[in-house]
Amino acid sequence: MVLCFLIHTVCPVSALGPGDSRVLYSRMFGPEEAVLSSEHRQLLPEERRLLSAEKLMLVARQVHTAISLTRQASGRSLAEMVPGEEALALQEADSGVVRLRAGDPFAEEMSALWFGVQSLGFVLVCEAHENLLLAEGTLRNLTRHCLEHLHMLGPGSEVLLKSDRIDVLLSRLLPHGQLLFLNHRFAQSLEKEVSAYMSK
Repeated sequence: MVLCFLIHTVCPVSALGPGDSRVLYSRMFGPEEAVLSSEHRQLLPEERRLLSAEKLMLVARQVHTAISLTRQASGRSLAEMVPGEEALALQEADSGVVRLRAGDPFAEEMSALWFGVQSLGFVLVCEAHENLLLAEGTLRNLTRHCLEHLHMLGPGSEVLLKSDRIDVLLSRLLPHGQLLFLNHRFAQSLEKEVSAYMSK
């Protein structure tokens, strides 16, 4: 099961302090028990919400660090992409997995799969035993749809204003946080459905 999906900023290391990142969109799946340890379950709803947001920010920082290190190690300079070059941007995206130990930040051990596309990071946090190849395919598909249909590479792209469309994408491609095994025919049908909705 997938615990959450995040979109956050990934800026050049010189532009921000170490580990700085801003969560632009987040969606949690499943019960809160997966996020909160037994000692935090007695908290008020507002305190729980703040604690969950804090944990997501910690994941975003860890992924931001991983993306920055990957980019520095590769030695490639990022070429600025413009709207219309989404496929190329996704092809040149950095990707990886970060293992999140139990208690840091979630109660159980998790895996965070990520794609770093230009100044955005796309993250799926999954249970440790989840099929990572399937999760990677789902994350690549989600990232592609976000880039192509929501035009996130353009200047002034407001992810926050497009959250309802991202919610629809997630409900189709990742229903209730469950990874889907898709055969070719069902994948094509899903593609048409998503494209039809996004073109509205």
